[in-house]
Amino acid sequence: MAHPRFSAPAPALFRRSAIGTACLTALASVAHAQTTDVTALPAVTVRAQEPISPTSLTGFGNKPLVSVPLQATVISRGQLDETQARRLADILVFEASATDAYNSPGYWDFIAVRGFTLDQTYNYRREGLPISAETVISLQNKERIEILKGTSGIQAGTSAPGGLVNYIVKRPTAAPLRNVSVTTGERGTLGAAVDLGGRAGDLDRFGYRLNVAYDNAKPEIAHYDHVERSLAALATDWRITPDSLLEAEVEWSHQVGKSLPGFSLTGSTLPQARKPDNLNNQPWSQPNQFDGLTGTLRFDQRLAGGWRWVSQLGTQRLKTNDRLAYPFGSDCGGAGYCDRYGDNGDYDVYDFRSENERRRVHAGQTSLKGRVDTGAVRHELNGGVLVSRLRADMQEGANNFVGVGNIDGTKVTPANPTIGSNQGTDRTERSVELFVNDAIDWGHGFSTWLGLRQARLNRESIRTDGSDPTRSKDTTTTPWLAGSYEWHPRQHAYASWGKGAESYALPGNAGGNNFENAGQSLLAKTRQWEVGTKGQHETTEWGLSYFDIKRPPVTPVGTELQFDGIHHHRGIDGNIAHAIGPWQGRVGAMFLKARHEGAADPTLNGMRPTNVPERTLKAQLRYRVAAVPGLDLQTNVTHEGRRMVLTDNSIELPSWTRTDVIGRFSHRLDGTTLTWTLGVLNVFDRRAWKESPNQYGHVYLFPLEARTVRLTMLAEL
Repeated sequence: MAHPRFSAPAPALFRRSAIGTACLTALASVAHAQTTDVTALPAVTVRAQEPISPTSLTGFGNKPLVSVPLQATVISRGQLDETQARRLADILVFEASATDAYNSPGYWDFIAVRGFTLDQTYNYRREGLPISAETVISLQNKERIEILKGTSGIQAGTSAPGGLVNYIVKRPTAAPLRNVSVTTGERGTLGAAVDLGGRAGDLDRFGYRLNVAYDNAKPEIAHYDHVERSLAALATDWRITPDSLLEAEVEWSHQVGKSLPGFSLTGSTLPQARKPDNLNNQPWSQPNQFDGLTGTLRFDQRLAGGWRWVSQLGTQRLKTNDRLAYPFGSDCGGAGYCDRYGDNGDYDVYDFRSENERRRVHAGQTSLKGRVDTGAVRHELNGGVLVSRLRADMQEGANNFVGVGNIDGTKVTPANPTIGSNQGTDRTERSVELFVNDAIDWGHGFSTWLGLRQARLNRESIRTDGSDPTRSKDTTTTPWLAGSYEWHPRQHAYASWGKGAESYALPGNAGGNNFENAGQSLLAKTRQWEVGTKGQHETTEWGLSYFDIKRPPVTPVGTELQFDGIHHHRGIDGNIAHAIGPWQGRVGAMFLKARHEGAADPTLNGMRPTNVPERTLKAQLRYRVAAVPGLDLQTNVTHEGRRMVLTDNSIELPSWTRTDVIGRFSHRLDGTTLTWTLGVLNVFDRRAWKESPNQYGHVYLFPLEARTVRLTMLAEL
């Protein structure tokens, strides 16, 4: 679990030393000015004993997160601001068990937790309700991001076993809030944001929170221009009575910019790591476009006896134009490779265009929670129903071979946007989930935790040309139970066991697959057990667990697609945060043994999965400079171990380490609080391949970001 007030450096968007020197000079001059006409802010002591507020995502909404027997990390708004984060991949610095899993600049995020890639359809939540993560999700209006680790059977009907990500939006503030921020960077990078909040009306019954942001980012990537992001979001609430609260919020987001395909193996060779470069650089390359309109409505009613009734409605409407000069294989139709580039760095180029993709998610949930005492035993109960519907409408697109490119970027190909060569798949999914949870306090520090969720899932899909229709129905029940002993408030040890489920809608036989069970569904049962400890005491916070997760993969076996063996992930993850005097530090680590076991193909048994590091270490250190009130300096170190590139484990990525630094200075000037944040990512300009995803049947390599610098000024008016 993350230290609730600790923050660390993170990605930036520009690099050149001249601008970096200018920014440092500006920061130093402001720090010097505070000794004359600027009123310095008093030092703030960070204490770890402040409990993180409850979250409904655990299924035990009345319990503080630190007391629930599972491991989780909460990334606060302060951490998002200090890291200058713009996407989910930027905040992985805070969680050792979360790693990149195909994070292409300019595209949506893929992350893995405990070695399992989270499903874009089932493993993401917003305000506790399911959303599609097949889009770019803005962070400027998010109050925090919650990462729950382990099997997610009690939180989601079907999902990958790694965990869940939940986005929590900013809500109205009790006191007036008037914040303006400006970010500047190399190559003309410029961003600005406004954050307004407060209350109005008789007895402050009405609250509001308005966020507006624009960002024109020009990252340090060769042959790349820019990415534009815009956001407008409004959250309101109405205190109807002291016991009744109605909340509504809506956000509109827009991003336009090219996505960057990865590099790859050159034949059977791992090429030397290089600076980021844009292979999507043909004269006809078009930018991607992501538009989203998302909102929720929530009614919270306090009842007699401490009970609460909470009902929510959520909707998400997405439009995507996905375009790419797509490098895929080399002479794939001849004697070359279909899963990597050629020995000389050549690759086949495809003009890929999928226009006007539409995704809509609607969800509604109602739940009742409260306490029941049976003698000396206390029950914290929570039960309800969640109904959701996902609809994805695709259009016929283009995926046309147009020539040969090379990783040196010198080869130019013609365009061929002819529609019809790429068939999309329209799909509709409806689910009804019933859930009940019971946290039982037996006294003397002993508790048991019981959870049960039943999900009924209906799926339909059809190709955009009307071919290959599929239909499936699945019903699954996922139990979870745990026992814990709390020897001191907010300090306990626990053991847990649970089941999860993944429902696979197998593809039809379009494309000549010819599987006998094409179009049918398979239901995979995942299992996890875990033992651990977690807690807070004065200025120290910790979490430590051993986990064991089993998940059956779907692979071709003979003439059918079947579950073949298991992916067995065992490991230890932990973190500790401590503050002493002007120093604050946090260290998180994961050691993972992931293997394929029990496969019908004996050559797979004992193999490590691709793109999963064997170990990670993520450390942050902050120093508050006593001689300059309001100034603190931070450093962040991220280390990731070796990753396998190929399924036969014949090629692996070396381990790598990246260091980031950040300086932050707050002072008052003419009644306004100004905060200057200067961040330097990859300060030593390290070259390495940071990940090796096998995506869409192809091996890709993504490099570490180049050294970049960014300066942000926040004015609290």
